Amino acid sequence: MRNRLLKLLLGAALTAAVAYVLVAHIDKVRANVVQRDSVQYWFAGEHLIHRVNPYEVERIRTPPWSLFLFLPLGLATDAFWGWLLWIAASVASMIVAMRLCWKMFGNDDKLRSVFLMVGYLFAPVLACLEAGQIGFVLLIGIVLFMFYETERPFLAGAALILPFAKPHLLVFFWLAFFFWVAARKKFAVVGGFITALAVATIVALICDPSAFQHYRDLASASGVGGEFIPTVSGVLRLIFFRQHFEAQFIPLLLGLIWCVWFCIKNMSEWSWRDHGLTTMVVSVLTTPYGWLTDEVVLLPAILFAAMCILRGKQQIPVTTRLVLVFFAFLNWTMLLLVASQIPLQSGIYFWSSLLWCAWYFYGRHRSSAGCKAQPAQVPAVS
Repeated sequence: MRNRLLKLLLGAALTAAVAYVLVAHIDKVRANVVQRDSVQYWFAGEHLIHRVNPYEVERIRTPPWSLFLFLPLGLATDAFWGWLLWIAASVASMIVAMRLCWKMFGNDDKLRSVFLMVGYLFAPVLACLEAGQIGFVLLIGIVLFMFYETERPFLAGAALILPFAKPHLLVFFWLAFFFWVAARKKFAVVGGFITALAVATIVALICDPSAFQHYRDLASASGVGGEFIPTVSGVLRLIFFRQHFEAQFIPLLLGLIWCVWFCIKNMSEWSWRDHGLTTMVVSVLTTPYGWLTDEVVLLPAILFAAMCILRGKQQIPVTTRLVLVFFAFLNWTMLLLVASQIPLQSGIYFWSSLLWCAWYFYGRHRSSAGCKAQPAQVPAVS
């Protein structure tokens, strides 16, 4: 009871401190808000409410079925309140995702503080908050799917409409999903997904009857092929095939071969809290188009690997400690780059997906044979 009261008081104090900072620096905050992507989402929401083409807004490149996410922001009176609403939703998504991940992967209360530290100091978390990007929405959809797919399959399937806002980011996850649905006959899950997709599409078409045509026009005129994307595939293209945009898809094509093999090999014992995480990590590593802010979707994989390394070990070997310090240093370096407001379009961030991939597979390597995610549970989120 005492600990619960202490947490409530701490939460109230933190909320009051944040509110004070916002009020005391309101003019500066308003000026900075204009630079955030969430302002573009607010503009898109306004366009949708007035039934105007939302793709006229700069940096709105998500498909029509994702437009419902921006609709509530259009009700805000100005960009500042739209940003505040978006950030509040993002923080809430992050907190819920962390709690559900703890229920899935954490079974040692002694490691809870470490678990929280790894999660909240994960570099893409700060990047996503700083940019006001959509990453937390993708994250909560993935976590809800993993948490509920056994007990509430229809709800789990419906939650996938959120990460489907950027289908290119998790290509191998989606390929594994369709393999899994067909092999396991998970009709309730796919029914939830199709229902959510249909509803989201109808909402978009009500607000903009020509949404798909506008999206096609945007795709043909966006000039993505001439942009530098700070991913592994983008850097490989820049070094070896600068004039050939198609070369950016080579890692993805090689990954498709791996994904088909991986799914066939593991489908009989498939677990989204295990094999699903692997498909996500490799998807982000090989994606031809992605940003550091998108990589927040890998938070469950990062936490899973951390628990695999630390769980049940009375004494951590010296070599493992050195590796942990090395990974922590690189993550801290990434945090400093973000805090220094170095543009996310900069090539300096290209190695981030390599770092998360290395951390994840090192965690799997260090895990004991018994390191598995807990059986699905659906307790109330406290």
